[in-house]
Amino acid sequence: MTDYNFDSIRPYYEDELPAALKRIVNDDQFNRLLTYLFPSEKHDDLKGKILHAKSTHQLQLAFMLPVIRSILSKTSEKLSLSGIKNYNENAGCVFIANHRDIILDSYILSLYLVENGFNASQITWGNNLMVSPLAIDLGKANKMITVYRDGSPKEMFKNSQTLSAYIRQTVAEQKQTVWIAQRKGRAKDGTDTTDVGVLKMLSLTGGKDFIKSLGELNITPVTISYEWEPCDAMKVRELLMSNGNEYVKEKNEDFLSIVGGVISQKGRIHLNIGTPLNNWLEKINTDQRPNEVLKDIGLFIDKQIHQNYMLWPSNYLAFDLLNNSTKYSKKYNSEIKEKFNERLQNAIDHTNGDKEKITELFLKLYANPVKNSISAIGDLTD
Repeated sequence: MTDYNFDSIRPYYEDELPAALKRIVNDDQFNRLLTYLFPSEKHDDLKGKILHAKSTHQLQLAFMLPVIRSILSKTSEKLSLSGIKNYNENAGCVFIANHRDIILDSYILSLYLVENGFNASQITWGNNLMVSPLAIDLGKANKMITVYRDGSPKEMFKNSQTLSAYIRQTVAEQKQTVWIAQRKGRAKDGTDTTDVGVLKMLSLTGGKDFIKSLGELNITPVTISYEWEPCDAMKVRELLMSNGNEYVKEKNEDFLSIVGGVISQKGRIHLNIGTPLNNWLEKINTDQRPNEVLKDIGLFIDKQIHQNYMLWPSNYLAFDLLNNSTKYSKKYNSEIKEKFNERLQNAIDHTNGDKEKITELFLKLYANPVKNSISAIGDLTD
């Protein structure tokens, strides 16, 4: 593999941690975060554990995983996890996941891995999320790989090559894991689809045989399902304002999305680690043009993600409302209807625009997982 300089995208090395951890515990924003997450009597103890961490793994055990558990205890009713049997710690893999919340999607996966005795995954994040020195330090101290999403076409291609090479080194050579979203940004409409560009990026540095190239990465789909969509009102607003065009974010919008995802009530959450693609890749029709092969791979990832949804009463209710039906009426009750209507009204109140259009977008956000499950599995009425 060609020599690459990974300094601009890699997480912190362990010898860089002490200085970063000192900056973190002395940051005013960090101390406000502690106040939200933990009782004041625990703050000094937590800071001491952070400062004494000698590795990222120690830092995550001492602080980040308790943070995720604290967030979940405040904002969710139950977390359920499945599919750990599909993970082989000796192989390394790229987890390609649907993406609904900026922080929690990937960290719930890492929580699952660590609590089963494995190392947390490295996690890709867009450079647009480097919103403050604290965000940078917390990210790079916790295995974040920076993805640069702007620049000239030449710069973007070079950035993709560097990212591809880093992921390949991490997975194929070092036998570690990397989490990456199946597309740029979170799904705003409830439809999780794989961007072929992600697969192209992953295959860039693996030689001309891109089936072999992708096979070396042991790609494994991951599905996360929230009963109540994080930042649902913000997602509907973004869809309405973009109107099919590229959406231009306001200042601090990424930060507000991070905070909104953390503090919003999410009900129940389920994460499922799917089956690695390698056995299926060996059977794929490679007589097609490369782009068609990559498209087929993307569709296969989508199908597995859709098959592995945990569908909640909120999803079934939205599907019935959108389709003016009672097909799934046994799967929800009056309490769910009341909660659903409250969240819908919140989306209407926080979005300037046509009420009927806002309602339609909100319903699709919750209903599309049912629609996609039907396409992947078949009838869901049993």
